[in-house]
Amino acid sequence: MNLAQLLTRSARLLPEARAIALGRQAVVSYGQLADRVSRLAGGLRKKLSLAKGDRVAIAAKNCAEYYELMFACWHAGLIAVPMNAKLHPREFAYILENSATKACFASSDLESAIPQARPITRLDELRGEPMPPADVNPDDGAWLFYTSGTTGVPKGATLTHRNLLAMTWTYFADIDKLGSADAILHPAPLSHGSGCYALPHFAAGAVNVIPESASFEPEEIFDLLDYWHGSSFFAAPTMVVRLLSSRAARPPKHLKTLIYGGAPMYVADSLRAIELFGSRLYQLFGQGEAPMTITGLPQELHRKELPERLATCGYARTGCEVKIFDENDSELPFGEVGEIVTRSDCVMAGYWENAEATRKTLRNGWLHTGDVGAMDAAGFVTIRDRSKDMIISGGSNIYPREIEEVLLRHPAVAECSVVGRPHAEWGEEVVAFVVSRDKVSVDDLDKLCLDNIARFKRPREYRFVEALPKNNYGKVLKTELRKLVAPLKP
Repeated sequence: MNLAQLLTRSARLLPEARAIALGRQAVVSYGQLADRVSRLAGGLRKKLSLAKGDRVAIAAKNCAEYYELMFACWHAGLIAVPMNAKLHPREFAYILENSATKACFASSDLESAIPQARPITRLDELRGEPMPPADVNPDDGAWLFYTSGTTGVPKGATLTHRNLLAMTWTYFADIDKLGSADAILHPAPLSHGSGCYALPHFAAGAVNVIPESASFEPEEIFDLLDYWHGSSFFAAPTMVVRLLSSRAARPPKHLKTLIYGGAPMYVADSLRAIELFGSRLYQLFGQGEAPMTITGLPQELHRKELPERLATCGYARTGCEVKIFDENDSELPFGEVGEIVTRSDCVMAGYWENAEATRKTLRNGWLHTGDVGAMDAAGFVTIRDRSKDMIISGGSNIYPREIEEVLLRHPAVAECSVVGRPHAEWGEEVVAFVVSRDKVSVDDLDKLCLDNIARFKRPREYRFVEALPKNNYGKVLKTELRKLVAPLKP
């Protein structure tokens, strides 16, 4: 089944239903969108001479044309290559070259960064005769998802029609039942998780709402949650924290589900979010290689009286297998720490033109996530850290997240991140970077740690900073923090 059928089915059933809105204003119905997509698909194939399987890149901030172009690619049997709008021109150039893209579309603010790109606002010029959805194999590529590239160059995860359809069905099974009266807001980039979760909403005939502000504005989000009924949205934990800290923060009138993921949310932040939003939160653990779908912590477990559950990332999603492996790829008993692995129809086909990385990551039929964690007897998974972030001091494993969770209990600590620093005797020692909202002393933080974790885990140094370095998706760049504590080269 071609992903484009999600749109054409809703267009047949609900031709007048709102498909895409900008702010409070609907801009296109399902019937109109399906017609525009069909004619654009015909133009991509004939006017640009694109063949089935060719790659088409998109570099744009969230806009009404984004999904028109995405669905046109799938309708025509092409592979969409969405690129984060915040990338550097060299990063755009790398992705275009690596994917051997045959056409590229960009919003006006990015045209200078990608000289060969066509304006995304001038899609009308390419429309041709309507065509039926291309006949594709479920394992054909649909979305080439480039990793954030925090270590080394980014890799393109080939997501197939099967992968994205399985992700869509799993959304309905685990997160929410949707209908045409519902809405999804897209404050996060459509090139990433928010774009993935547009698919179940298109499948249900719901409206996809693009905020008018080019940047994430909490006041606008709260306004839209008060306006659009049955509203859901995906957010990174850093975005949730900004919503909680905003002067505009208030219980939304029409919030249905707030889905958060992309990085673990600290328990202290989860408790604050429950206080404001109630049990409307859903935590997901996924990767670009298994889009949005490995484990999940459902709404009914987001309760203040269940802090031990909030410290986990939930249990395996419907249709997903999740295990903990040791360094020999053998399954570990409950409670032991190892690498989190998964297999399901959501797992990518492999990395684009990178057989070595594919073999390493998809060993023996399992996606090796690179995340370190443990599973309890009920199947709940707790993420300790990325394997590369673990600190080994005096032969003992120290997981930065455990220390970060403790530090964030202090009301004066807004954000923090823990990394290891080389130590001549112990191998590594712990350093904490702290963003404070009020004055706080080292003695206070030390006492908090000593009251809650083993002495050898407490930070040997606290560095107070104005902000933590983050990538385009809001993840803290521990690689940059480690550079700050690395010994100077002679």
